Amino acid sequence: MTGRIGLRFMKECLNQKLKSIAALIATTRHYTSSSSSSSSSSSSSSSTVKPNPPHSSRKGRLLTGTTIGLVIAGGAYASTVDEATFGGWLFNATKVVNPLFALLDPEVAHRLAVSAAARGWVPREKRPDHQILGLEVWGRRFSNPIGLSAGFDKNAEAVEGLLGLGFGFVEVGSVTPIPQEGNPKPRMFRLRDQGAIINRCGFNSEGIVAVAKRLGAQHGKRKLDETSSTSISSNDDVKHGGKAGPGILGVNIGKNKSSEDAAADYVQGVHTLSQYADYLVINISSPNTPGLRQLQGRKQLKDLVKKVQAARDEMQWGEEGPPPLLVKIAPDLSKQDLEDIAAVALALRLDGLIISNTTISRPEVVESNPVSKETGGLSGKPLFTLSTNILKDMYILTKGKIPLIGCGGVSSGEDAYKKIRAGATLVQLYTAFAYGGPALIPQIKAELAQCLERDGFKSVYEAVGADCR
Repeated sequence: MTGRIGLRFMKECLNQKLKSIAALIATTRHYTSSSSSSSSSSSSSSSTVKPNPPHSSRKGRLLTGTTIGLVIAGGAYASTVDEATFGGWLFNATKVVNPLFALLDPEVAHRLAVSAAARGWVPREKRPDHQILGLEVWGRRFSNPIGLSAGFDKNAEAVEGLLGLGFGFVEVGSVTPIPQEGNPKPRMFRLRDQGAIINRCGFNSEGIVAVAKRLGAQHGKRKLDETSSTSISSNDDVKHGGKAGPGILGVNIGKNKSSEDAAADYVQGVHTLSQYADYLVINISSPNTPGLRQLQGRKQLKDLVKKVQAARDEMQWGEEGPPPLLVKIAPDLSKQDLEDIAAVALALRLDGLIISNTTISRPEVVESNPVSKETGGLSGKPLFTLSTNILKDMYILTKGKIPLIGCGGVSSGEDAYKKIRAGATLVQLYTAFAYGGPALIPQIKAELAQCLERDGFKSVYEAVGADCR
């Protein structure tokens, strides 16, 4: 029986990969053509020279060949093992493919990664999470506290595929009311040696209508599956998952660059998207939208949160109630700024804070890299210490009464553990995932479970804020 399943799975994988190869080649050629158009026009008066194969084409062929080899090897392996074991092999196999994405332009590589996840061309985690990682926040059950932050799947194209990788939760966005292109390209830059990225994307978004259609279709599909499926599990079993599938879905809302009424933009986002979200995020901390961070001021934040809460609460909700509302803040804040935000969060009973967004500062470790001179927000390993210190300060200021999501520089289970000890109930990553690929997720979860057990904690909850006591 296992052999037949494996062979059938192999055929499906092969068909999918062949399609992905064609898409990859087409995309790579398109990028190569567009990126070389300016040089072609400037040399039109020169004598005709037989062109050499573009370097990007060679990269594409290398990625294609590696993928075909992995499919063939995986198909043979699939016929001999169970589904969970084969899934583990697939996660390990991505360690071979993922470095090849570094040969491509950062935004092209990002686009391909999202497309692969959207089409199910990524591993699917079949192994259960360690029991010590499970927790309940806002009345929602998380199988583990490791999530993917906003910025990766901006337009909710790949929610099911990303949750299937084993994240406890995925946050899409930022989503703006009206579609906008964002800032001019190039706008993403790798600092590979430092494990960092600088971006100045500027809320490039397809808009709330397009995102609502995708989330609505997915929500309907999930409800249909729940209705048609027959469960044989007992009533005592805990069911992990939310409105999007096996994990929890967060929706991150932004404002349009040209908008003169920020509150109206966020209210529109809440009215349109909150019905599909397990939690909502007001993003007022991106450094790439002019004037956005000014909304973190005490009066501005208080007025904004009140309006957004009112918009959410005026909608009709079932027994679950409205989705929790969080605010994402910057790491570049003064002590007074932090005190003001904490005061507003406590006074208005905000459901949570995400700490933090990217930084406009340039830590000493990146100063020697010429790319560090690019404008934009810095993410990745160099952000870890700054964001974790802000996280710890905010946990103390809010007296541990508000759930915090730690984000910034997480690249290992030990990093996630340090965020939790500093006050985070949940943890997000992005840049490390861009560099490490799907194999990083089970690795971080396993390391985190080991850290908790090593120090005698029986749950994530017990470790939250341990360094602040």
